[in-house]
Amino acid sequence: MAQTNFDRRRINGPEESFAPVFQEDDEELPAWRPGKPRHGRKAADIRSIFLKPGLINQANGSAYIETERTKIACAVYGPRQTKTTSFAEKGRLNVEVKFAPFSCRKRRAPMRDAEDRSVAMQIQQALVPAVRLELFPKSTIDVFVTIIENDGIEGCIASGSVAASAALADAGIEMLGLIVACSAATIGDEVWLDPTEEEARSSTGSLIYAGMPALNTVTNLSQTGQMSIEETTKCMQACQERCTDIHVVVAQALLENAKSN
Repeated sequence: MAQTNFDRRRINGPEESFAPVFQEDDEELPAWRPGKPRHGRKAADIRSIFLKPGLINQANGSAYIETERTKIACAVYGPRQTKTTSFAEKGRLNVEVKFAPFSCRKRRAPMRDAEDRSVAMQIQQALVPAVRLELFPKSTIDVFVTIIENDGIEGCIASGSVAASAALADAGIEMLGLIVACSAATIGDEVWLDPTEEEARSSTGSLIYAGMPALNTVTNLSQTGQMSIEETTKCMQACQERCTDIHVVVAQALLENAKSN
């Protein structure tokens, strides 16, 4: 019997391999510093959004979102019947957020911490008003959000809410409307939308706005730092205008995914 180098107990690599080729960008912009103008974007501009529903075949619904250095994958399982004996007229929406160990500049521990639970709570509060849980008595819907790369906690909450909403729609969960979210920060006298980690750290206050543009409804609003009433109102208005554009991107991605399937 002829002997081969194939090992059935291990994952065999390709017979040939090639070294990766890296191309350096000579026109790369220098790092942003506090007090300097914004690089590449205006104050009212957000980062480009790439959204792909139907990423995970094993899940009932899934979505992947990428906004430059913020990358998030979301999977939805359910609705499935709970194992408890008590009857509940409305279903439950469970959201679990997990940061990959390599998602931040400082390597994170594999166990969950307070920041994971805080982000999960913000995303859950944004989604619950839109999902028709009364149609799923004694059932649970589980939403798992994995943050692959983190460029600011505000962007993670906003992008995670958008990805979770798209995953719920991909799973066929009946909702009143798509949830979209946008973040803003006050830097000097200006309001910068979709701030990065460095920009949010240098701001005096930040705000995360989530809502259903189709119904002109706000589902969640979170504000941190020092902001006056005028600044808060200005941030909300700017985020509300930009959420209309984000809603078009999410709806178009879902439509293209439905046509391809």
